Amino acid sequence: MLINLSDVFTSEGKQLHRCVPLDMQTFASKMGTFDIKSKSDVMLQLSNAESGKALIEGTLDLEFSTNCDRCLTEVTTPMHLTFHRIVTSPELQVEDLDDEDKECFMDGYQLDVETFVYHEILCSWPAKILCKEDCKGLCMKCGQNLNVKECSCDTFVPDPRMAVIQDIFNANKEV
Repeated sequence: MLINLSDVFTSEGKQLHRCVPLDMQTFASKMGTFDIKSKSDVMLQLSNAESGKALIEGTLDLEFSTNCDRCLTEVTTPMHLTFHRIVTSPELQVEDLDDEDKECFMDGYQLDVETFVYHEILCSWPAKILCKEDCKGLCMKCGQNLNVKECSCDTFVPDPRMAVIQDIFNANKEV
């Protein structure tokens, strides 16, 4: 959905309040594609920050269907987004901005809410998603989920500082 911000850019003290339904059903990025299980409407407050600039504030609640990063079980990940961003009108030509710093969610005087929310989700995505804080993960040898049951694999990892001594013992072994 597009919201026209031309009045907000030009009128001092101008404020708009919008409740925008989010059409997004999935979130796709380099991390994968994640289904959105539930979502609230995007609550936006758009106000004039100064001449040619607008302040975008708002909130959004989402729940994603993701996998645990350690054991790969399905997890519901809640996300509460709070927006606070200043955007500039197309008349203000800022030549110092690189291509990556330009606001790709603005189309002239129009704010593309879907693209704006996509970038906010991307910036707020958690670094690690776990099913529980003390998740044991998968066995590195057999792939057993260690939260469900223990496996009988040998998990001994020798100290790498002792590798030279181990090589001496292995060299003197008879075959």
